[in-house]
Amino acid sequence: MSAAGTFAPRPGAAPLPRMIAAQASFETKMLLRNGEQLLLTVIIPSLLLVLFSSVDIIDTGKGKSVDFLAPGILALAVMSTAFTGQAIATGFERRYGVLKRLGASPLPRWALMCAKTLAVLVTEVLQIVLLTVIAFALGWSPHGNPAAVVLLLVLGTAAFSGLGLLMAGTLKAEATLAAANLVFLLFLVAGGVIVPMDKFPGGVQSVLNLLPISALSDGLRDVLQHGASMPWGDLGILAVWSVLGLGAAARFFRWE
Repeated sequence: MSAAGTFAPRPGAAPLPRMIAAQASFETKMLLRNGEQLLLTVIIPSLLLVLFSSVDIIDTGKGKSVDFLAPGILALAVMSTAFTGQAIATGFERRYGVLKRLGASPLPRWALMCAKTLAVLVTEVLQIVLLTVIAFALGWSPHGNPAAVVLLLVLGTAAFSGLGLLMAGTLKAEATLAAANLVFLLFLVAGGVIVPMDKFPGGVQSVLNLLPISALSDGLRDVLQHGASMPWGDLGILAVWSVLGLGAAARFFRWE
């Protein structure tokens, strides 16, 4: 302040935590306002949970259908946000030059990725709360180790986020849109989300069990339905996908 009642300008960037929080808030609002993202992240998982829990279409084994389906739908929700939604949104941001402009702002590029990750996590929390409420209304009775559930969700988010950013940073926006939606459909059918893995031939099962969606859905099901303490095998698969996906995204992501 140069004199009483007179203020001198202090140009400069805001503190880094405040910039990340502001960008994360913006990214979250953009995710929730986008109609296609809302369809993928909220409406489709909710409808699948209600439909397949209420109508006896697929044999899910002993017990209530919702006990089998709820963990798989939670895994699908993580994939829809961390992979499909993030890949499509980031791909078009890259195409329209948004990432290039943000990369030239005071916000470092790594901080931008942190903000995007925070937006994904906030959206996932909202998804999980909604799906959990719906599942309880359908008669879901989960049990198991909460710490294992959190660890599975975090590693699943990291794995799918890395793969989504890798796709968005290497393919054209239109190719990312098509590929991300195709992968979403394939993983929905062949990832143990609504169709039990024992419905597939033995040789095919061995390959499908290595997919991140299979590891996440099976791990959540082992804990929430069967009461497993810590599904180390599924956690290991997700950890490998996380390292490979995030490492490849950091190495090959193109900002322009």
